Formats: sequence, structure tokens, C-alpha cells
Amino acid sequence: MRNIADFRNALPFWLSLGLVPLAMIGVTQGGWTVALMPAYAWTLTTLLDLLLGRNEENPDPQTDEDDLFWYRAITLIWLPLQGLVIYGSIWWITRSGGLSVLEQVALMFGVGVASGTIGIVYAHELMHQSNRGERWLADLLLATVLYSHFRTEHLLVHHRHVGTPRDAVTARYNEGFHRFFWRVLRECPASAWMAEKEKLARAGRPVWHPSNPFWRYGGLQLAALALAWLVGGWVGLALFLLQAFFAVWQLELTNYIEHYGLTRRQLPGGKYEPVRPHHSWNAPHKASNWLLINLQRHSDHHYKPDRRFPLLQTYSTDDAPMLPMGYPAMGVLAMIPPLWRRRMNPRVRAWRRQYYPDIIDWRAGAEA
Repeated sequence: MRNIADFRNALPFWLSLGLVPLAMIGVTQGGWTVALMPAYAWTLTTLLDLLLGRNEENPDPQTDEDDLFWYRAITLIWLPLQGLVIYGSIWWITRSGGLSVLEQVALMFGVGVASGTIGIVYAHELMHQSNRGERWLADLLLATVLYSHFRTEHLLVHHRHVGTPRDAVTARYNEGFHRFFWRVLRECPASAWMAEKEKLARAGRPVWHPSNPFWRYGGLQLAALALAWLVGGWVGLALFLLQAFFAVWQLELTNYIEHYGLTRRQLPGGKYEPVRPHHSWNAPHKASNWLLINLQRHSDHHYKPDRRFPLLQTYSTDDAPMLPMGYPAMGVLAMIPPLWRRRMNPRVRAWRRQYYPDIIDWRAGAEA
């Protein structure tokens, strides 16, 4: 009976499975159905957030891992499902000839929802675990969107330097998403490479040592590209690249939201204060946390990076800043920088007054 209860409790976090049949409908039927996947992940989830409200209850963080089986299962089975969605869509499109170019682009945007909004979020959960098999699943998921360096950048740079100028994916105050996106695409690969180079140097190894994960990253990404070409030829390769771009775009949209305008205090001597709950934006909305496996409990993730997603804690507004809506809705807002600034800049200024009332000058040099 307990297993049944555990399954029922975990079932809402399986919301992502709804994207698989929607992908099949879109690729085979075309027309307006190519919009079903983003409508499901963004519009429906936001409506459910409004209807279902918030979940501010905290699970017992000492819960035994054996009791989390049904929660973990969705992250473990997603890789073959994502492969089916990506390569199955490419196979059908390149053989049926039934979709226009515009429909193909729209469909790949939807596939990018599956591989980015879901796949990369699951990879993020898996890469933080000590289990070697889960870390490999993370690498395989990231290879399907050609963003393998994200693992290094996230683990070695972001978690260490979040809220400082060293972290590229901490969005600066007043920085629009479109400027942020292209900046991150330029800076993060080099930043990840340098982090691995420094790690190897500390171990007395050269950068070309076999233990450098960039060899694995490159091999897995080449395999993903080769499979796309084998399945669909040059058109298939182009479609694969398109979904990868859309997936990365959605990842960085989430990164933009998570820490926008939040900075850590620089201490005497140049070091920064420890990361605190108030250095991440959170959202306690039910449906979007189901879809994003509690990613919106982001402050606790930075406090305990290896904590399984079902056990992440939420905080009060006295301890951590809260967004007015879940990440999917805020992502739409971020795409329109003037509206984003109108909604978020006053919140950042209020955050500054609450946590750093002694800092008067918040210009670029003083933020750090």
C-alpha cells in the first residue's frame, strides 16, 4: 500500500510525459497541432498555477532515498523518451513531406520544449547526484542539445560564483534577456574549459589528459549529430540543430530568471559572502514546480545542491525573494525586456533595501 501511496504522491511530477503524445500528434498532423507542446508546457502550466495556487509545505529532508523511487523514476526514463521525440520527429518529417517549412520550425520549437525545458532540467538534477549512472544520463541528455559544457559550467562555476561577476549566468540588473542570451553563449564554453583546465592543473595533469570531460562531451555530441544525419540526412541534421538551439534558448531563459539582479556582497580582501537563500528567485507555484521538478525551490538547491528534488525546501518571503508567477510565465515576460524591467526592477530594488540597506551606490563597480 505504501508503494501505491508513494506513486500517487509522485505522479504530478510526471507531468512532462504529456509532451510525448503531443509531439506525435504535431509531427503527424501538422497545422495548428505543432503548437501543442509549447501550449502545454507554458500556457496550460501557467493556468494550472493560477487554479491550484501555491505549495509552501516542506517535506522531511531526511526521507530515505528508497522512498523516492517513483520521483526519481521520471528522470531515469526520460532519455529514451526524449530520443524518441527528437529522432522520431526527424525521421517522420524527412520521409512524409507533409509539413511546410514553417510547420517544421514550429515543431522543432516544440521539440526544444521537451529537450530543453524538460530534458536539461532533468539533466541538471542527475548531474548533481553521486551515482555514476545518473551522471552519465545527464551527459547523454545534454549531448542531444549540444550543450555538454553546461555540466562543467554549472558545477564548477555557477554554484561557486553565483551572484558575482565571475558567473556569466547571473543576469545583471537591467540586462535584457536577448543581450544576456548571446553573452552567455559567448562566455560559458570558454569559462567551462578554463574551469576544467584549472582543475586538471591542481591535480598536476595537462589539459589534454583523458580525464578532461571535454573529450567525453565532444564524443557524445558528435554521436548525437551523426545519428541525426543517419536518420534524416542533411535536412535531419538541420532539424536537430534547430531543436538544440531552441532547447538551449529555453535553458538560458530559466537561468536568466533564477538570479536576475541578485548579487553577493564583496568582503574585504576580495572574497564574497557565502551564498544565502536570498541570492535566488523562487516560485512556490504548484504546477510549474511539478513540470520543472521543484527547480523553482532554487534557494534550497543552492544550499544543498545534491538534495533530491522531492526534498527541496521552500522559504518564507522574509528569507528569500519570490516571483509573482512561475518560471514559464516569467519566461514569457522576460522575452519582452521593457515589461520585464517594469515588473522585476522594483522587486530587485526592494530586495536591495531589505538585505543590503547599507549599500547606497549599486553601480557596476559597487554591486560586486
